[in-house]
Amino acid sequence: MYPFFRLAKTIVKSSLDFKKGDKLDFYDTSEYRFTANVNDIDNFLEMNNGRIFTLFDLGRTDFAIRSGLGAKLIKNRWGLVVAGSTIQYRKRIRAFDQVVMKTRICAVDERWFYVEQTMWVKDKCTCHALLRTAVTDFKSGKALPTKKVLDSLGYVNIHLPPDEWVQAWIDADKLRPYPSE
Repeated sequence: MYPFFRLAKTIVKSSLDFKKGDKLDFYDTSEYRFTANVNDIDNFLEMNNGRIFTLFDLGRTDFAIRSGLGAKLIKNRWGLVVAGSTIQYRKRIRAFDQVVMKTRICAVDERWFYVEQTMWVKDKCTCHALLRTAVTDFKSGKALPTKKVLDSLGYVNIHLPPDEWVQAWIDADKLRPYPSE
């Protein structure tokens, strides 16, 4: 089940942090802390890989709110979408582990925001994800140009090209055929 309670808690906490001045700049890294709950754990007694991806939503929510994007989403009737992702798992997350999730924008092109997310337990990285994301218009459902989104936040002339490994993923993903049946 989707962690609606955690999402509500994240929205409230991040909004209060934003109002208190704990804001994020576009180039900052968000840190979101949580405890791995029993309902996050699978039959192998570690955090389920699908749950990790779901909890990454909370880190992106925190980043969006504290960067000011959250208010723009509501005002302009915009939404967020994930259009692609890749992840590496390195260490187990067990029940009651204290987890630090880090979220940052690692690259931007005309259409996509590339988001890098990691989870850490005891200063060790447990997993590392890269996501291709966009801001969408609710009415049309189409992705907005990143320039329009950045302009609404007061950022002009943002130049954040992808690192080599990010570009390699972008290029490889373009070669991937999409099933037609």
